Amino acid sequence: MVFTVKSPIPGFPHITTMELIKIDDFFMRLESKDDSTSFTLLNPYMLREYNFEIPSYYKTLLEITDMTKVMVFNIMIIATPIEDSSVNFIAPLVFNTDTMSMAQILLDSEKHPDLGISQSIGSFLQEEEA
Repeated sequence: MVFTVKSPIPGFPHITTMELIKIDDFFMRLESKDDSTSFTLLNPYMLREYNFEIPSYYKTLLEITDMTKVMVFNIMIIATPIEDSSVNFIAPLVFNTDTMSMAQILLDSEKHPDLGISQSIGSFLQEEEA
């Protein structure tokens, strides 16, 4: 699926189009159509409870309504072993599959103190085992 980037991804203002490629239920690959940039994404709902309100600016920008089909993923940094990989939960990528548009949302850390910029996957796996 190819998406138009509606708000520049921080650090990558030149990227305007990206392709979302499913790896499995947990992981996706996001590849720039403008250069060789790519990201590994994680489905946060497979790992933890994850709730946030999409700010009204982004709802308008992405044309999101109550009827819109939306997907949410988070950028992760892969490490070996996988438990040492980290995820950016405070800046989710939101995809409107109706308009094929996307943006990275920077959430307010004061409203979401449980969401970090670099949280270890292993910490969530340990919680599940407990």
